[in-house]
Amino acid sequence: MEHTRGEGLSTLAAALAHARSARRPGPDTPAGPAVRAWPGPPRPLPQASPGRLDLRTLLRLSLAAADGTGRLRPAPSAGALHPVDTELVVGDGCSLPPGRYGYDPLRHRVHRLGRKPGGTPPGVTAELSVTARRTVSHYGHRALPLLLLDTGHAAAALYLAAHALGSTAVEVRLDGRTERPLAAVHIPPPTGRPAAARPDTVPTACGPVPEGPPAPLPGDVPGGGTRSPSAEPPGPLPFGPLPFGPLPPGEPPEGRGTRSLSQSTAPSWRPPCPHAVPSPGEPTPHHGVPGLPARPPSPAELLSRRSDPPPLHGTPPAHALSAVLAAAGRAGAGELRWCAAVGEPLPGLVETAGDGTSLGRRATGEARPTLAAWAAGQAWIADAGAVLLAHGCPTDADADLVRRTHLRAGFAVHLAHLTARRHGLTARPVGSWQQADLGAALGAPPGRDWVVHGLALGTRHADEENTT
Repeated sequence: MEHTRGEGLSTLAAALAHARSARRPGPDTPAGPAVRAWPGPPRPLPQASPGRLDLRTLLRLSLAAADGTGRLRPAPSAGALHPVDTELVVGDGCSLPPGRYGYDPLRHRVHRLGRKPGGTPPGVTAELSVTARRTVSHYGHRALPLLLLDTGHAAAALYLAAHALGSTAVEVRLDGRTERPLAAVHIPPPTGRPAAARPDTVPTACGPVPEGPPAPLPGDVPGGGTRSPSAEPPGPLPFGPLPFGPLPPGEPPEGRGTRSLSQSTAPSWRPPCPHAVPSPGEPTPHHGVPGLPARPPSPAELLSRRSDPPPLHGTPPAHALSAVLAAAGRAGAGELRWCAAVGEPLPGLVETAGDGTSLGRRATGEARPTLAAWAAGQAWIADAGAVLLAHGCPTDADADLVRRTHLRAGFAVHLAHLTARRHGLTARPVGSWQQADLGAALGAPPGRDWVVHGLALGTRHADEENTT
């Protein structure tokens, strides 16, 4: 995997340290083809007969592009550059004959690459790798963590699509031990009914699933990736990437900056909820399925997932924020820690309390402006209703841990995004973080607890703002 524009960093840890630095990327370079040049002719994905895994619908609900540019897909991607490539190892019980195939998400077609390996189990194994050039073209030396996060999101999209089609015994490999593939998702033939319909008649905003490339859904937001549509600001923000602590002389305009943030043992936190959406709370998760709600996702839910455009205003109600944190924690499988930055009337960091259902206060003080500076200078984050944070992955992490924590963060944030939408929240993943040493900001030794991924949350977004 190439990590930079030919700078030859020798280790994954060094590349990650470079990505976390304050240095800004250089000019954009060509991204190259949006799809790997698979050999052989393209083949349509046939309709599945009863009892077989419907690969056509599985891929439509998880990886297929919904527009001609390839930007709009069920899984988000930094800058909508979509570096993840998918090879399908198909066993018995699928709508395709057994073999190895390369998937073209723009045309929703496959290319046969060869015979299936010996010992291939029934169902399909989607092997995920990346073409780094696509992401490097814009993000330069910052690309490495984004490539891994994108791969985790793609794995989660496949995981949710499988459950929507009735395949419950899904196996996800995010151990970080290999680069090719970075991740793999094994989906056996279905054992139950799909979540909302037979898989050959999946309801979407455009009607039943057609044979050809997907049509865009109403309200799609171009570039629904992990960064603001406005990309990098033209220059540094008035306040730089500062540690939490007293403001230096010369407070930023409008009084925004970093206030004192101190660790807290306060038992609970309750935000205002003038825009609360009535909800019974997050259901008990499936047994043995990390982070998946008791009600499997419907195909329409998966196809309508988009990264909401900023601003994302409005403090989430406590029950919704607690459900999002709990979903992320379950899906994170203990690889990361999770908290959320909230604003007035009680600004600070909150996390899931010991009972697993309520919120406990981790730290006091306004953190969102500093998070905005850390997140590639995306100023809108300072006004987000809340910001979910995955943190961990110390500076001295080995290559396996670097890969594993970032893959798991992308996977968990994707499932947390689904939970946020089910609670009526707006949400946007945030993947690019520089100098974001959260542990040091809270007074711990530096280099031990970095922000890895984020999910900005609100109760309303730009299209709903009252401008009168």
